Amino acid sequence: MLSNESLHSPAFSRTNSQASVDSASMDSASMEDFWREIESIKENSMGRQEEPAPAEVKPVDEGELEAEWLQDVGLSTLISGDEEEDGKALLSTLTRTQAAAVKKRYNTYTQTMRKKNKQSVRDVRDIFGVSESPPDAASLNSTTLSDGSQDEEGKFALPRSGSVSILETIPDIPVHSNGSASPGQPVQNSVSDDDYRVKNIPPEAEELSFEVSYSEMVTEAPKRNKCKKSDFKKEDYVFTKTRFGLTEAGDLSAEDMKKIRHLSLIELTAFFDAFGIPLKRNKTEKVKGRDNGIFGVPLTALLENDRKKDPAVKVPLVLQKFFEKVEESGLESEGIFRLSGCTAKVKQYREELDAKFNTDKFKWDKMCHREAAVMLKAFFRELPTSLFPVEYIPAFITLMERGPHIRVQFQALHLMVMALPDANRDTAQALMTFFNKVIANESKNRMSIWNISTIMAPNLFFSRSKHSDYEELRLANTAAHIIRLMLNYQKILWKVPSFLINQVRRMNEATMLLKKQLPSVKKLLRRKTIEREVTSPKTSKVLQKSPSLRRMSDVPEGVIRVHAPRLSKVSMAIQLSSQTKAKDILAKFQYESSHGSSECIKIQNQRLYEIGGNIGQHCLDPDAYILDVYHVNPQAEWVIKPQSSF
Repeated sequence: MLSNESLHSPAFSRTNSQASVDSASMDSASMEDFWREIESIKENSMGRQEEPAPAEVKPVDEGELEAEWLQDVGLSTLISGDEEEDGKALLSTLTRTQAAAVKKRYNTYTQTMRKKNKQSVRDVRDIFGVSESPPDAASLNSTTLSDGSQDEEGKFALPRSGSVSILETIPDIPVHSNGSASPGQPVQNSVSDDDYRVKNIPPEAEELSFEVSYSEMVTEAPKRNKCKKSDFKKEDYVFTKTRFGLTEAGDLSAEDMKKIRHLSLIELTAFFDAFGIPLKRNKTEKVKGRDNGIFGVPLTALLENDRKKDPAVKVPLVLQKFFEKVEESGLESEGIFRLSGCTAKVKQYREELDAKFNTDKFKWDKMCHREAAVMLKAFFRELPTSLFPVEYIPAFITLMERGPHIRVQFQALHLMVMALPDANRDTAQALMTFFNKVIANESKNRMSIWNISTIMAPNLFFSRSKHSDYEELRLANTAAHIIRLMLNYQKILWKVPSFLINQVRRMNEATMLLKKQLPSVKKLLRRKTIEREVTSPKTSKVLQKSPSLRRMSDVPEGVIRVHAPRLSKVSMAIQLSSQTKAKDILAKFQYESSHGSSECIKIQNQRLYEIGGNIGQHCLDPDAYILDVYHVNPQAEWVIKPQSSF
């Protein structure tokens, strides 16, 4: 459930007379913790050798920033002109708001390049085709996000002649910095927070839904009827599972998660666009990390080295050891993350960890939980780049200044988390799980969610640029609020929204078709996708199928063959009903193959996977209804195997 309880947005004022408002959301103890932490950071940095200065960042224009954005979302083909299946497949799955976000940034890029006369830039019509007339309703209900439909033999047919080019349906808007409207020009489809809050949203829409694009939900708000404003209580926000269950990031294949990251950044940009807030991107501060040791080494380098010991590790081993040391004897220690520890010991342990950890020669038994807590903070503070993207903080500040629902703030945070690199996201999840253990002992350690978030904000969201005390407090206050959101909604924050998974399925279908080199498919993917949702984003809740495909796959008495190579019962045909869940299939295998307690223990660590078809690999929620999954991916194989973990 979502609630404003303990999460009041910091009310920021740009006037000196109201500067005190910035600290209103922090109690006096939290403010004291913040400034104490800042002083501690400064003292520790003076005691060590000077940190490498960020590489000089040359001024960049809007075109270069947009080119970087297009590359980050997997659309470098729009710049290079290469014929790449993944880029085309991605474009074919975009929703209306996502396509608008891409078009704004591509238009800015092309306009800048033309002014520079650097190169010949393709027009969007050359890339995506020319539209002649709007699509009819029937063309919006075809089998996949591509505009084709399957004939009786399952072959793809050409789209109707009325299809619309993927970006051509979006009106041209004079754009300013990174997609924001030029002065005096409103952003297309942007809405005010009052519009979003006061509309007569049906009760079911008050649920936190993962089925509908967040940006589409925002742009739908002004179309609803106005009603009296109301204060939503905690119980007004209810999160319920869909029939497909919930999916963790680690439940999908690495290739599919890469697509999730691309789509999440596009969706995050479109989400802020819908509120008229530019997700401004600056050139990232380039700081070269250390090549060896522990502190100041990039997460990816640490994990690469750790995987020589354990190929399945997702969180740096040294960080896991810090967690363990605090959990052993420090969870009830008062002010565990306020304490600075013994400076001499901390320095000694840092040097020894850098020299001995990777060779397993460091003696952990001599380290106290206080020193472990100090070094945990230093570990994150000294990363070459912050764990979370600090460049997004200004957009979050603007969003929270307007005071939207906690649900809106959560949606923005959710997309930011999904857009993180795997190493950052997995590490962040482990860190928030650890902090919730600390907070659970608040009565003894005096570390509340406010204390933890305030102390950790300057360590997890940091910039090497210089700021005034006021700016520093303003940024830290917002960062602390984001951390509180993470800690409060830990159970759902790391779940992948189902609307993004649906888009990945469609991307995979489109990629497979492109690789067949069918001329009709290449023409097909230049046209509008079904998911433009001209009527309502609600139509994207479940992958739509053509009548011909329904006849092929929606069989009431569907039968799948499930393989369990690690169990004594290695294969079984399962007849599905509308109520068959993944856990029912696991229970059936346990019953059929169990010959003793060891087999019972073994099945408890197993999960049902769908593999292949339009997904790489998907570890299914035990509560997922398999007939629904089968209808979405009839070509999948079904395998029971152990679930991967941290």
